[in-house]
Amino acid sequence: MSVALMICLSGCASMPLQRGTTLSSYQNLKPSNGTMTKSEMSVDPHALAMAKTVRIVPTTISVNVAATVPNLREQALTSNAVDRALCVALSDRFEIVGPGQPADLTVRASIVAIKPTNKTAAGVSTVTSLGTAAVLPVSVPRLPIGMGGLDAEAEAIGADGAQKAAMVWSRGADSFTTAARVSAVGDAYALAGSFGNDFAKMLVKGDTPFKGVGSLPSKQKVWSALGGRNKYTACESFGRGSGIAGAIGGKLGLPPGWTDKKSQANSKT
Repeated sequence: MSVALMICLSGCASMPLQRGTTLSSYQNLKPSNGTMTKSEMSVDPHALAMAKTVRIVPTTISVNVAATVPNLREQALTSNAVDRALCVALSDRFEIVGPGQPADLTVRASIVAIKPTNKTAAGVSTVTSLGTAAVLPVSVPRLPIGMGGLDAEAEAIGADGAQKAAMVWSRGADSFTTAARVSAVGDAYALAGSFGNDFAKMLVKGDTPFKGVGSLPSKQKVWSALGGRNKYTACESFGRGSGIAGAIGGKLGLPPGWTDKKSQANSKT
């Protein structure tokens, strides 16, 4: 058993893979799992290689999510995190166009289920981590209790109306890579970005995103994460990265809505 898998088993939230009802077809999905991610996917590499433009339809929320996360603002915050991650990551390979404009691929995603974060447990984990960091060279990992998770799915539809790629995705938070945030969607928000990046990577590669050697992020991706203007205007509708404020907020365990600029803009409208 690999070290990464042992770490996952000892400090990961359990999140079963669930299919939703939003994909145009589930027929050709095949298992393709990562170290901490469960996934089924299908991909037409030739069709993706020919594509140059992408339109992103805002991510939808399954009606089942209301049972675990009834707060509409928290739902919107999480779904928008998927869209932002998709838009930024896809910009490395495709031109992103706005609503109503013709595109070679139309990407649409849906959040199938959210396992909420236990806010009390997240608060205790944050205090413990900050406390040990003050006296030790490194902070202790997050406590493996009350962690959340996310189930999501997405597809890319060609201009001919046929499905060119699809993915059903599931992941739970873990003690080492998912910072504890005092919010019911603290973990789902972080994992929404991971899902968006994984699906975008599949479209860029024309293959599973869970194999091969990782690469350094592009300059435009780093700039976007720091809160800079997105490469394509169409991505501005999903807001910009929260930058240094978001990184500090994550370390302090603050709810993501406190530093997410898109969330703050939405709260004023």
